[in-house]
Amino acid sequence: MISPIVSVPKVGTSAGGPASGTAGLVDALEGGAVLLFPDLDFPLSAFERRFVERPFADGKAKNVNIRGEAATLKGAAGTAEEQAALRALLMRYRAFAEDLIRTRLPAYAGKVSLAGTSYRPFEVDQRKLSWRRDDTRLHVDAFPSNPIGEKRILRIFRNINPDGQPRRWRVGEDFGSMAEKFLPRLPGYSPLSARLLAALRITKARRSEYDHLMLHLHDALKQDKAYQAQAPQADVEFTPGQTWVTFSDLVMHGAMGGRYMLEQTAYLPVADQADPERSPQRILARKLGRALQ
Repeated sequence: MISPIVSVPKVGTSAGGPASGTAGLVDALEGGAVLLFPDLDFPLSAFERRFVERPFADGKAKNVNIRGEAATLKGAAGTAEEQAALRALLMRYRAFAEDLIRTRLPAYAGKVSLAGTSYRPFEVDQRKLSWRRDDTRLHVDAFPSNPIGEKRILRIFRNINPDGQPRRWRVGEDFGSMAEKFLPRLPGYSPLSARLLAALRITKARRSEYDHLMLHLHDALKQDKAYQAQAPQADVEFTPGQTWVTFSDLVMHGAMGGRYMLEQTAYLPVADQADPERSPQRILARKLGRALQ
């Protein structure tokens, strides 16, 4: 089964059926859907429109971002006034994402923690300098230096392109079907190695067995050219003004094109899901027939 796209109507409309209710949206999201909000308002001011006319980025990283309470702006270019306005735009988008969770996914309100907020002005990198960094390949998200253990990766994206250019994705088969194919190939987990990586500060915390498996799934998926070409998958386009939300650790995806996008990452504890058994943590444990370390 391909990860479904669920279009969500505005609050107060009768379109969309029961899946458009807040419980239905959580159920779809935890089942591996991408929630598409086609008409949420997030206008840019006259001053902010310059940020979609040319990239205000230093080019040293894939995006410009803010993190933490201080919301320090990193990777930006422009004058001091422009960088201050870009930081304010990202802070406003962070509030927009938080409000979306509160109003449309209230089961998660007060339970998610917001991580980085990013401005992504560049076209998807087609240079393929490294297969591991090639985000056009189908993958699930995992963070090498930042183990997340018993948390989920929830992401809120918005296309702010001014010229009608869509953000193009492809989405893959369900997580469980993919895991059955790749788990037998993955190297075993070493608690000692995980402790050593943390002690040397290569990772910010001890890498759990789940983190270990997800990193190797990320790499095995990207490295397998036959799977990339032949696996069940579908092309999806997100047009300017659309917002989409998904668990990027569950939904296999590849970014195929588009520029000028905003993104908010959030973490949700597995225990705070409506159904923790649908998390990749529990799916992997069932496939292995034991609890993860």
